[in-house]
Amino acid sequence: MLPRQTRRRFLAAASLAGAAGLLRPPAVFAAGERLETTTIRLGGGAGAVCTAPQSIADELLRAEGFTDIRFVKAAAGAPVAAATGRGEIDFGMNYVAPDILAVEGGDAITMIAGIHFGCFELFGNDRVRSTTDLKGKKVAVQALGSPQHVFLSVMAANVGVDPQKDIHWVTGTSPNPIDLFARGEVDAILGFAPGTFELRERRIGHVVVDSSADAPWSQYFCCFLCGNRDFVRTKPVASKRVLRAILKAAEICRTDPARVARQLVDSGFTPRYDYALETLKQLPYDKWRDYDAEDTLRFYAVRLHEAGMIKSTPQKIIADATDWRFLNELKREMKA
Repeated sequence: MLPRQTRRRFLAAASLAGAAGLLRPPAVFAAGERLETTTIRLGGGAGAVCTAPQSIADELLRAEGFTDIRFVKAAAGAPVAAATGRGEIDFGMNYVAPDILAVEGGDAITMIAGIHFGCFELFGNDRVRSTTDLKGKKVAVQALGSPQHVFLSVMAANVGVDPQKDIHWVTGTSPNPIDLFARGEVDAILGFAPGTFELRERRIGHVVVDSSADAPWSQYFCCFLCGNRDFVRTKPVASKRVLRAILKAAEICRTDPARVARQLVDSGFTPRYDYALETLKQLPYDKWRDYDAEDTLRFYAVRLHEAGMIKSTPQKIIADATDWRFLNELKREMKA
């Protein structure tokens, strides 16, 4: 579990929320909308700047009536989904493709909203100029089933490359994928911001696909907010208020990225202010109103099926593991 907020972090969070005009009591709730719990546990995306909305949401959650707010360490991808499914985390921001795999594997999670897109990029050497060039190449990932492996598999399947047969996966964390790529031992890697800025700074390889700009990846969410299935089912008022706080925090990331970046560094969440700032500035945190979360799940589920990674249909994934009612209500209530 992460340490409780220090006074410095508390004041930073309050300043962020106040600056955006968001630190105020929630709207009057209809009769029967009593908060079912005042404790909430958020987790996931350890070190991933793209999950900043949940990292700065403390005071916004307090404004929604939560008094015991805990942050639980969990690496992005399968660990977040597994911890959420086990009830160790109530809600966590996580990558959509690993979430779908988690549902296929039986993890008891419910996806309730897409938050943003654009946090991953494919880097290649001179032998990789397009995604189709991954066929027959060596590609480094931390592990099979990691977010890097899952997204790359989806990208390969999208252009007819079989990720199980056509790509030579090099796995491991020591040496890490960036160092393997820098030494020319692999042909491509998938990077997530802010790690992608290190690749640029060291002038390693070139960008083959930028998910913030290149279709189809720029047309779909990459990060979702998911909750424990039982929590979402039995605590609808709390679930909606958590989502409202996260969406308000996303608006702060969009309107005041410099202050958010400073808070992330001061709290020890990430070491480099410049990397954090550039990450926050490039991610479209305002698209949750416009993009279709269900369409995103359908797209990635089809690609994962093509890659041989799931057997379920998109319809089953959506039926078993989504609840859009809170998002739809908040889209009406939080009109720009």
